[in-house]
Amino acid sequence: MTQPPNRTTGQSPNRDWDHEVDFLIVGSGGGGMAAALSAADAGLDTLIVEKGRKFGGSTAISGGGIWIPNNPTLRRAGAGDDPDSVLRYLRTITAGEVPEARLRAFVHQGPVLMDMLDRSRHLKFFWVKGYADYHPEEEGGRPLGRTVEARPFNTRRLREDEAFQRPNTMKGPLGLWVTAKDYHDLAMVKRTWRGRRASLVAAWRVSSNLVARRHMATGGRALVARLRMALKDAGVPLWLKSPMRELVQDASGAVTGAVVEREGRTVRIGARRGVLLATGGFDHNQRMRDAHLPQGGTEDISAGAREITGDGILAGQAAGAALDLMDDAWWMPSVRHPAGAVIPLVSERCIPPSVIVSTRGERFTNESAPYVNFVHDQLAGGHVPAWFVMDAKARARYPFAQVLPGAPFPAAFYDKGIVHRADTLAGLADAIGVPADALQRTVERFNGFARAGKDEDFGRGESAYDRYYGDPTLKNPNLDEITRAPFYAVRIEAGDLGTKGGLVCDEHSRVLRPDGSTVPGLYATGNTSASVMGREYAGAGATIGPSMVFGHIAARHAAGLPHPQ
Repeated sequence: MTQPPNRTTGQSPNRDWDHEVDFLIVGSGGGGMAAALSAADAGLDTLIVEKGRKFGGSTAISGGGIWIPNNPTLRRAGAGDDPDSVLRYLRTITAGEVPEARLRAFVHQGPVLMDMLDRSRHLKFFWVKGYADYHPEEEGGRPLGRTVEARPFNTRRLREDEAFQRPNTMKGPLGLWVTAKDYHDLAMVKRTWRGRRASLVAAWRVSSNLVARRHMATGGRALVARLRMALKDAGVPLWLKSPMRELVQDASGAVTGAVVEREGRTVRIGARRGVLLATGGFDHNQRMRDAHLPQGGTEDISAGAREITGDGILAGQAAGAALDLMDDAWWMPSVRHPAGAVIPLVSERCIPPSVIVSTRGERFTNESAPYVNFVHDQLAGGHVPAWFVMDAKARARYPFAQVLPGAPFPAAFYDKGIVHRADTLAGLADAIGVPADALQRTVERFNGFARAGKDEDFGRGESAYDRYYGDPTLKNPNLDEITRAPFYAVRIEAGDLGTKGGLVCDEHSRVLRPDGSTVPGLYATGNTSASVMGREYAGAGATIGPSMVFGHIAARHAAGLPHPQ
């Protein structure tokens, strides 16, 4: 990617700048790319600068779900929304921690963004029907969900840019591509006819890919690839390996540009209409994790892109910004792979013949609950690590941490103490250092709930969210007796998908000072900003969706366009 010529909007370049644009975006994840498309649509000369060697940020290595109610994909499927219903849902789950104006901006501007993206020949989505909102029982929650996902994409269409797309460590063998819906079905390959059909489809995809020589991407990689194609159509340049070093402010404190390091030299970039920080949170900044996150959550077990080290938050803070929600994250119970990778546990916690216990050998929450809520309870009780206990039926029937059903855990999992196995529950308890009598009582009580089909302690399986990844052949999809040896225990860490706190912003994505005034010329979105979801998680894609929406809002405001409510 070569540096483009300096384009202007009829003004002479400022001699203080090496390069000048209307709108400068720092970060190339979903929020930054959506903002660039909105800015270009509004006629702004726009540039994205990216710290990493690859574009896409954490969006590219995510599941790629987008939670934006009332988007055109949902409306075409007859699943549109009353905005007031969405607002009631968000008000309930955020519990007053998010300003009403921010919630309204997200609800009303989300469809505007998605309508704009819908006009692109590249941006095509489908509804992940049945993947429930994370709190579907609350007023305004949807049991069938509101999540959409980018349609699978052949990344060979990126041409020279394919080499610069961030890879996903969960890439399937022989080019197998799997959407969120596909995975839901494939997880039941040993249990349902739908799962068996999905396995046949998967086999056909492998063979057809080999013949057609396609490089198919799904999830976050498909979303990022499609956004990149749209940006190429819009003529928006993207500079890689160009970390921001500092923001530039004038005498009044207004942000007028940024200093970027590029190709071994310092480049001062002027931004006539503003700078948008979309650099993610502080996932891999250990000093910031130690300073802000709660005990049990400070260890860096984050699935975020490695380059995410708090750059935007620190730059915004230096420019005078206020911070909020810095003690929270998009928590995710995780297994640390022996090679060091973080494996998030989403579907695994719904495996019926299993419980998750503390070091006291006791359950402490609904194992199948939304992941942020699970880890909130884990941290509150000091249950780090916790232990995922299951029997031989579970291993024979369901995938776990990228290990296929029926396949043995690799020896390295045992060597590192991540997985333990025993012929009795007492032996398993001894291996993981929990009281054997407590673990035995926990399993016996759980087995009684499984026989009755009702979890009287934590309500596991009562929510449509719990049941989505459960086993539909059972009375309660999330409950089954733990009886068949050998028994397994897997160490569960308090991981995260990224941090949640950051710069305080208003409904226009403008960054605010502690006194509530704006930092002129400075905007933020995504995990660089304090989350519009507060301490909660509305549904799959409630990270990416708001990041894209508030990037769009920032671009519209920078362009001087109205902000309808």
